[in-house]
Order: sequence, then C-alpha cells, then structure tokens
Amino acid sequence: MVNESSENVKKIERSKLFKLIKKDLLDQLEANGTCGKYFEDLVDDYMTMYITKTLLATDIKKRGNPVVYDNGGGQKGFKKNESIELFHKTNAQMLKLISELGLRAIQQIGAGDPDDPL
Repeated sequence: MVNESSENVKKIERSKLFKLIKKDLLDQLEANGTCGKYFEDLVDDYMTMYITKTLLATDIKKRGNPVVYDNGGGQKGFKKNESIELFHKTNAQMLKLISELGLRAIQQIGAGDPDDPL
C-alpha cells in the first residue's frame, strides 16, 4: 500500500516552486561567497521545513479550524487544528534559518502552482 503522505512529499519535491526556491537559495549562498557542504545541508533543512509547512497548509485548508474529533468512547466534539500552531512554528524556524544564513526569501513572480510538477 502506497503511503499518501510519502506521495504528497514527492509531489512537492517535484514541483516547480520547490525547485525554484532551492535553486534561488543555493544561488544566493554562492553570490554571498558562503560555500560548503554545511551550508548546503542547511538549505536542505530549509527545504524539508518547506515541505512540512506545505503539508500543514494543505491540512489546514482541508480540515479547517476547528476540527471534529471522536475519541471512540462516545465523546465527540471540536478541537483546534494542531496544524495551525505547527505551521506558525515551522514558518518561524524557516525565517530564522534564512536570517542565520544571511539570505533573503525572494518571491518568484509567476512561479506558478506549487503542485505543478516540472
């Protein structure tokens, strides 16, 4: 059985926007004279957080806030969608990492849909 989450990750990694962001970050490192495997690894960390943030955003759009719960013991109700808090924390870490690398996020005009594979 194929793991749906794994397929979603692969779809994000194949997207045009993912590839453009990663290339832009690596190009900025090179332009700043910041070279080495350590910094490339940090860009990979950033891109992993990008995937996480994208998956969290998808969950928020899909389930909304609040979300319905059923504990199986007869209790049902609503609770906040934990993806919202995780989204904010992930985004904050991404911004911190970009800042520590001395980079800036550049919006690609006309980059297209993040789900659009190359």
